[in-house]
Amino acid sequence: MPQAVYIVSSIRSPVGKAGGVFKQVRPDDLLSFVLKELLKNNPNIDPKVIDDVVIGCAMPEAEQGLNIARIAALLANYPQSVSGVTVNRFCASGLQSIAYAADRIRLGEAELMVAGGV
Repeated sequence: MPQAVYIVSSIRSPVGKAGGVFKQVRPDDLLSFVLKELLKNNPNIDPKVIDDVVIGCAMPEAEQGLNIARIAALLANYPQSVSGVTVNRFCASGLQSIAYAADRIRLGEAELMVAGGV
C-alpha cells in the first residue's frame, strides 16, 4: 500500500543572482543558507532522520556543476549520514526533484526528504 506524502514546509531564496546583490554569492552557499533556515523553521525535525536531499539544477556548471545537493547539505551542517543527489531536467529540475522525493516516500523507500531546485 503506498504511503501518504505531505509537504511539511517550504522556503526559498530571493531571486537576483545575475547582476543582482547575490552575484558574488556561490550557488552552493546560497542553497546552504536555505537548508539551514529550513531546519531553523522546523525545530522538531532532527536532521539525522532526513533520508536524502534532492536538488534540481538546470544549469550544472561552474560552482553548481558538482553535486550541489550534497555540498550544500554539508555546508549547512547536515550530518554526513544525509546523502544528496542533484537532478538535471533543465527547466523542470526542481519539480522533478520534488516528484522523485515524493515517489521515494510513497514507495516506502524513505520517510523524510528535502527537495527543491536552484
